[in-house]
Amino acid sequence: MMTAQVIFHLLNGASDSADEESVNQSADHLELACVQAADLYRKKQRVFIYVDDQKSAHQIDELLWAFDAQSFVPHNLPGEGLHSGSPVEISWQAPTNNRNVLINLSSNVPDFARQFSQIIDFVPEQDELKKQARLRYRGYQQLGFSVETCKATQAA
Repeated sequence: MMTAQVIFHLLNGASDSADEESVNQSADHLELACVQAADLYRKKQRVFIYVDDQKSAHQIDELLWAFDAQSFVPHNLPGEGLHSGSPVEISWQAPTNNRNVLINLSSNVPDFARQFSQIIDFVPEQDELKKQARLRYRGYQQLGFSVETCKATQAA
């Protein structure tokens, strides 16, 4: 089996405020994940967005619904939609359908990471989130993934 490629997007300009929303994820971080999911969907990729909890899954769901009609991304949460799932699935649980791309928004490397050929992850500017990203980076390397970084282009 081919080694999965992990790409960490380095975020600039992420808010350092300690309000409720930025404790888990920065808004830039989540918005960029949605932009990535939309881009991958347009490239006919099946995407799994993995988050830490149900609240985060609903937050991503809301962001994807907020895209304009021309940019609609078919997506679902666990238990919604077709049995085969939408092109983009959002969950805090392991995937139930075959997907090629994982967008990891959780604080850890998921146990099921080896199922994917491509993994997208993020390095926010907030110190605590940056530390978690460094641990994930090392975790992916220890699993034998090819890991690289790139500067994130900010969502418009």
